[in-house]
This record gives sequence, structure tokens and C-alpha cells, in this order.
Amino acid sequence: MASMATALAARIPGVWGDLPCAPSLEWGTPPPFPLRSPSSPVPPMTATAIPPQSRPQPIPWDAIAADLIAALGDRAVIRRREELLVYECDGLTSYCERPAIVVLPTSTEQVAAAVKICNRHRIPFVARGAGTGLSGGALPVPDCVLIVTARMNRILATDLENQRITVQPGVVNNWVTQAVSGAGFYYAPDPSSQIVCTVGGNVAENSGGVHCLKYGVTTNHVLGLKVVLPDGAIADFGGSIAEMPGYDLTGLFVGSEGTLGIATEITLKILKTAEYIKVLLADFASMAAAGQAVTDIISAGVVPGGMEIMDNFSINAVEDVAKTNCYPRDAAAVLLIELDGLEVEVEAYSAKVTDLCRANGARQVTAATDPAERLKLWKGRKAAFAAAGHISPDYYVQDGVVPRTKLAWVLEEIAALSEKYGYRVANVFHAGDGNLHPLVLYDRRIPGELEAVEKLGGEILQRCVAAGGALSGEHGIGTDKQCYMGQMFSEVDLETMQWVRSALNPEGLANPGKIFPTPRLCGESANAAKAAGLEFKGLEQF
Repeated sequence: MASMATALAARIPGVWGDLPCAPSLEWGTPPPFPLRSPSSPVPPMTATAIPPQSRPQPIPWDAIAADLIAALGDRAVIRRREELLVYECDGLTSYCERPAIVVLPTSTEQVAAAVKICNRHRIPFVARGAGTGLSGGALPVPDCVLIVTARMNRILATDLENQRITVQPGVVNNWVTQAVSGAGFYYAPDPSSQIVCTVGGNVAENSGGVHCLKYGVTTNHVLGLKVVLPDGAIADFGGSIAEMPGYDLTGLFVGSEGTLGIATEITLKILKTAEYIKVLLADFASMAAAGQAVTDIISAGVVPGGMEIMDNFSINAVEDVAKTNCYPRDAAAVLLIELDGLEVEVEAYSAKVTDLCRANGARQVTAATDPAERLKLWKGRKAAFAAAGHISPDYYVQDGVVPRTKLAWVLEEIAALSEKYGYRVANVFHAGDGNLHPLVLYDRRIPGELEAVEKLGGEILQRCVAAGGALSGEHGIGTDKQCYMGQMFSEVDLETMQWVRSALNPEGLANPGKIFPTPRLCGESANAAKAAGLEFKGLEQF
């Protein structure tokens, strides 16, 4: 940790007056804003990278490529235009930008070498894992080097006695559980994309999944990190135990979306597999009834391992594609509840949950304890996003969070917005913690449709914030939601986040243009919101 303290000391010489300037982060904006005392006016927010006038012109790409090849090897550097097309977007395909160069390191030292080369030439860099992110977090920026961690896919150490495992960032989420399941352990965070998404991306976005209700999201399962900082220095955050003295740098880094550096080794907490697991599937004649059942279950003191809701549109989509024959096609909603623990405990809770579901009008409650049958019940939920892709040329997914008591209201608002804009919206969500995933179906080939569904998605997020919720539960802010950050945080809040970012990323080279609002784009968004009467001060305006 001494090296970490030294690294931070170099970046934070003083408390306020000696802080390094926060970077000017929009192309062509004025130089970085001056430092201020706590009583000074809040400086304007900015959010992308080094202004072009501060960088060498033209950019010596041949020299940069030669340096990268010397450090990583010829096969690790991609420059051909047709190969770069593969990396021009992540799972949010609405935005595309081709990187100038892609590098494929295999070790911490190679990542550090690539970052140092970017720093020497003042070139922005963006980290990318499997590219499954849904908020544009791994979207390249103009004239950047994309550092892809897919080849860093080794499990480095397994310590079953202390319930931990250390992996490289390119290890697929589901591989972690596969590596330890034979010994009776598993890794709890399980995004729907867990068979393809990687741990490094999960760390960057603080991903959740079905089991986050009871067991928490990624940050609750990361013990320590080896990180390449934005200047190429290598630092260790956290350690091999849950609580370390000093600042919680691990907690700071998880969810920072690549703006504070690149994790190259990740130590995770693994859990013992429960003695007994039971999955219940209840179907309801209305979404409101399913939502009330969720509230009643939690109020009764039952905390399921997972609790998910799918609406009728999603039910039929997954049955068309996954063909589970588990979900009644005429149900307005189905509620999936997983209970785990000791057998006697699970059976007692199962009886209570079944009674609560029936009290809220559940037509039938199906139960499964056999692993194959449980997997079959979950299959449709895990396939929901893919199923939407089969029934619509394109879909736009959002990721807002609301208090459980506001679920019914927000779902009614989503239905009203669907009718207002004329686009079908499928609802699939983590009901237990109020994490909504509305999927807006559209066809980008029709002029104007993308812009319309983005407005619809924005209004959904605004309703979530108005209900006392948040802009994201697990997908991150990225480029998709940054314009709405000002509706959830004050200028001082956002500025404080920028000071933290500037301490570790003073040049603004690490994943510029993500998370924080930019004056030009988000000013337009704010004006549009005002014009539509959507300045959010709470539910009373609705």
C-alpha cells in the first residue's frame, strides 16, 4: 500500500489550493478551470479529453503503433480498418466510433506499457472487455487507443479455505462459478450476460444480476484489485480480506467505468452453495398484483436469493424463442422467486411466499427444487434480452431503479409513455430491489426512430429519479445517461466527483467523455426537459 500512498500523494499535494487542475474534458473547450477554495463559485463542468490544440498535430500514429508493437508484440496490435470495425461500439449499438488502434495485452505489465505510451503521446485510451455493456461505457472516443482485456483470461489463484479467487479481467463471469462449483462454491453476481460478460467489465460497471437482492452487486464481492493507473503506474487496492485499513480505494474503483484506470487482477469473494434451493413461479392477472406481492414478501421478512418480474410481452417473447413451456402466455406478469438456505428454512419461507402470492391473486404457483427444473424456470428470464432481439430489429434498454413501493406508479408511467410515443415496451426487472429494465422496441432503419426512443428512455429515467430512485442499477452511466446526471446530483456533487477523478486521472486520458455531463450536449438536454415541463422536484409534479 506504500506505493499507492506515494502515487496518490503525487496527485494530491494539498487539500484544496494545491490540487491539480481538473482536466478540460470536451474537445475544443477552454483550458482546465482554475482551482478554487471551498467558498469559491463552482467551476463549469466538462467531460471529455485533452483539447486538440494541446496535443501534437498531426498525431504520429505510425510511431505510436511502432511503440505498441515493441512493447506488446505485433499480434497484439490491430490497425486494419476492417478489423477495427469489430470494436467500434459495445452492447449499446446506437453509438459507434472506430478506435485508431486496438491493443490486446496479456499481462499487467503489457497494460502498463500501453498506458505509458498513450501518456507519452497524450492520446486518450479506453478499456474494453467483452463489449457486452449497455451504456456505451466501452465506446471508443475519437483518436484513441482501445485496450482490450479479452486475452487476459486466466484464473490466477484459488483459495477455497479462505473463500476467494483471483482472476484476470478477461475471465468470463460464469467461469468463476465453474472453477469452484465442484468444491461446493459459487460466485454470486450473475448478470443476464454472465456466459459472455467478463469480470473486468463487471468491476467497471458494478454489475448486479438476479442474486443481487440478497447477496449484493459486484462491489460486495471484490476484495482487492491490481490496477494500472492512468499514468501507467501499477497500484494495489484492497487486499485478500474484506476490510482493510485506510481509504476504501477498492470501493472507489468498482463502478468507476474505466475513468480511474484498468483493473488487471481481481480478487473475488466466493460463497458456499446453499444446502437447499427452491424456485417458485407465480403468475398474475395484473402487473400491479405481482408488484404488491413483491412488497408483501419483503415486508414479511423474507429475503429471497432472487426475485424477478416479466410482463406479458416478455413472457410471449421468451416462449417464442426459448420455448420453456413454463410461463403461461395469458398471464399479465410472472414472478420468479428463488429461496435458498437450510431445507427447513426454505420450506417454511416457501409456504409463506406461496400464501402471499395467492393472497395477491396468483392463479398458480409452480415450485422446483431439482437443479434441471430450476434452470428451466430461470431460462426464460435469462433469455429475455435475446428474445427481444428476435421480435424486433432493434431495442433500447434502460436501467433505472425505484423504491419497491413506487414500482406500480413507475410501471403505469412507462405504459403511458409507451402509448404517447407509439413504441412497444417490454418490462423485465429485478423486482426485489426495484431495478427496472424496460426494453423499447424500434427499427433504427426508419429515420427519427432512434431519436424518439432515446427521448422515451430519458423520460423513463426521469420518472425513476422523481420517484426517489436512481439512473442506474447495474449498467452504468457511460455515454447513454450522462445528460441526466444533473437531475440526480447537484453541481457541487458532480464537481466533487470530478476532483476525485482528477486525482487519479489528471490528464483526462482514461475513458474520457463518460459518466459526467458535457456542457454542450447536456445543456441541450436540460433545455429540452424544461420545455417539456420535466424539471424534476418530486412526484408531486405528476
